[in-house]
Amino acid sequence: MDPRKTRHIVDRLELTELTALLRACAGEGEGIDLNGDVLDTPFLDLGYDSLALLQVTGIIERDHDVTLDEEALDEAETPRQYLDLVNGALSARTTA
Repeated sequence: MDPRKTRHIVDRLELTELTALLRACAGEGEGIDLNGDVLDTPFLDLGYDSLALLQVTGIIERDHDVTLDEEALDEAETPRQYLDLVNGALSARTTA
């Protein structure tokens, strides 16, 4: 089976995947344990700016073959809000 065809099956992005992408794109936030309860912690408090999120968004769009609403993502201030938007787009893609 071609792995390029199976990577798009994922219909949900989890917090662990998001934090791994954040670390890969922008490193570990200063003094913040991303393994803790960070769902409602603002990205800026976690040490991540809009550039880090832009990089993460690009990877998600590429790896999951989805187009995300940049304007809505700009308003996502916490991992929970970001994941809700991403997962909504992934869900819509799989039902289309």
